[in-house]
Amino acid sequence: MRCDRSAGTGAYFAISDDIRGKGGDFVSEKMCKVVVDGEKKEYPYGTTFETVVKEYQKNYKDDIILVFFNDKLRELHKRIKKDGELRLVTVADDIGRKAYRRSVIFLMQKAVNNLYGEEGIRVKVLHSIGQGNYCVLTGTSRLNADVLDKIKTEMKRLVDEDISLMKRTVSTEDAIKLFQELGMHDKERLFKYRISSTVNIYSLGHYQDYFYGYMAASTGYLKYFDLVLYQDGFVLLFPNKNTKVIDKFEPSNKLFHTLSESVKWGETMGISTIGALNDAIAKGHSQEIILTQEALMERRIGQLAQMIAENGDKKFVMIAGPSSSGKTTFSHRLSIQLQALGITPHPFPLDDYYLDHEKTPLDENGNPDYECLQALDVEQFNRDMNELLTGKEVELPVYNFKAGKREAKGKMMQLKKNDILVIEGIHGLNDELSYSIPKDKKFKIYISALTQLNIDEHNTLPTTDGRLIRRLVRDARTRGSSAKDTIAQWASVRRGEEKYIFPFQEQADVMFNSALIYELSVLKQYAEPLLFGIERDTPEYVEAKRLLKFLDYVLPIPSETIDSNSIIREFIGGSCFHV
Repeated sequence: MRCDRSAGTGAYFAISDDIRGKGGDFVSEKMCKVVVDGEKKEYPYGTTFETVVKEYQKNYKDDIILVFFNDKLRELHKRIKKDGELRLVTVADDIGRKAYRRSVIFLMQKAVNNLYGEEGIRVKVLHSIGQGNYCVLTGTSRLNADVLDKIKTEMKRLVDEDISLMKRTVSTEDAIKLFQELGMHDKERLFKYRISSTVNIYSLGHYQDYFYGYMAASTGYLKYFDLVLYQDGFVLLFPNKNTKVIDKFEPSNKLFHTLSESVKWGETMGISTIGALNDAIAKGHSQEIILTQEALMERRIGQLAQMIAENGDKKFVMIAGPSSSGKTTFSHRLSIQLQALGITPHPFPLDDYYLDHEKTPLDENGNPDYECLQALDVEQFNRDMNELLTGKEVELPVYNFKAGKREAKGKMMQLKKNDILVIEGIHGLNDELSYSIPKDKKFKIYISALTQLNIDEHNTLPTTDGRLIRRLVRDARTRGSSAKDTIAQWASVRRGEEKYIFPFQEQADVMFNSALIYELSVLKQYAEPLLFGIERDTPEYVEAKRLLKFLDYVLPIPSETIDSNSIIREFIGGSCFHV
C-alpha cells in the first residue's frame, strides 16, 4: 500500500498501486451503491463525482457543476467512498450559478496574471451590476479595448486547455503568510480574525487565491462569459436564465453612480473590506463608525428632502425598493426632514389599494399573486390621486389583511398647499401604476441596501446576502418566522423583485443607499442563533451554512448605542417608529 493525495484536497488515504484506472480515477474491488436521479448504480470506491456527472450530463440541458451526496454539497473532484444518494446541481440552480461565477472570476484573475502579472497589474472586483461584476485594473492606466480583448482571448485559451482548479487545505496561520507574500493584503487582514483553524486555497497552475464558496472542477466548465468596457473599468458578464447565452449588458448609470459613491465613502473611511472593518472594531472605533455612518445617512436624507422642497410642484413622493431595504424607516425619516422644511407629509402604503382577496390574480401555480401590478386597484388609485390634486377631500381605503378586503374606515385626506403624499409600495416606480398623474407632480425614489463592503478584493458581498440577513432577523422578531421559512421563501421574493422592481430602478429621480457600513457586525449576534437552528437534513441548511461561514468573518458590535431612528432598528427592534 502507498499513501496518495486526493485531487489536491490535502487529504491522504491508503491505496494499492494496482487499482488506479484511466483518467485518474481509482478502481477498487470494493463497490459503492449510489442512487443517481432515482437510478440505482454501483461505482468502484474512489470514483470521482465528475466521472458520474459525465455519464449523466446528456440528460441535462444545463451544465452540471456540483453535486449533493447524502445531502452534502460536494465539488466534482471529490470521490465516492460510501453508499449514498447523488443529486446533480447545474449552473441554472442558484448554488451552481454562484459557483460558476466565482470560478470565472478566478479564471479572469489567472488570465490577467499571465499577461500582466510581472508588471504588477492586478484585477479588482468591486461590485455586481446587472448580470455581471464591475472590475478595474490596478497598477495601470492603460485599460482599453485592445487590453480587454487580450484578457478575454487568454481566458478562452485557458478554457480550451481545461485546467483543473486544484484545492488544498492549509492552516489559517499559513494562509495569512501566503497572502502576505502574494501581496493580497485584504485576505491577510480577513484571516487575521478567522476563528476556524483551516482555510481552503484554490490554484490554477501556480496562481493561488481564496474563494468564499464552492468552485468548478476545471476551466473547461467556464465557456460562457464576456468582457465589456464600462466607465473606468469593465464588466465581466455572465449568462442569466439561458445558461449558455451571455446576458446583454444594459448600462445602469444611476445604480453605478450610487454604488461608486458608496465605495468611495468606504475608502475615505478606510473601511472597504470586512478585514478593514474588523481592524477598526478591534481598535475600539465601533462607536465612531456608528456615529459617522448615521450622521452621513441623516445628511443624505436631509439633502433629499431639500431637493423635493425645491421642486415645489411635487405632490407625490413614490418610494420603491427590494425587500428589507428599510423603506418604512426611510419614509418616516424623510417625512420628518420634509416637516422641518415646512412641508406637511402624509405617508401611506400602496398595500391599502389591494384588490379583495377573491379578485386577486393567480400566478402560474394557481396561487394568489400579490406582487403583480394587477393585484392593486389601479383605476381607483388614479381616481383618488387625481381628486386629491384638484383639492377635493377623498376617503382613502384601508386594507384589512385578516379579512382580505378593503374597508372604509373614515380615513379622509385633502391636499393643501404645503401638503405632500409619501407613497411606499412595490410598484411605486412603475408609471403604469400612476399613469394618469402628471409626471411633474411625481418624485420617484429607489431605495436599496447597496453594501459598500466586500469580503476582499476578489470576493464581493452580494447586496442580496445583506438583505436576506436583515429579513430573517426582522421576520423572526415581528412575524415569528423561522430562519428556515425565510430562506425557503427568499427565491420567490427575489423573483418578484426581478420582475416588478429592478426593471424600473433607472426610472427613479434619485437612488438612495440604505446600507450601513457597520450593520453586519450588529446583525451577526441576532442572525447566528437563528441560522444555527436550521436542521442539517433540510434543504435550507446549505444556505444557512454559507451565511454562517460568512458571518464567522465579522467581529460583532453591540447594538445598545445605536439611535432609535436608525434603519437597522427596523430589523433588530427598538425603533421609535414602531416598525
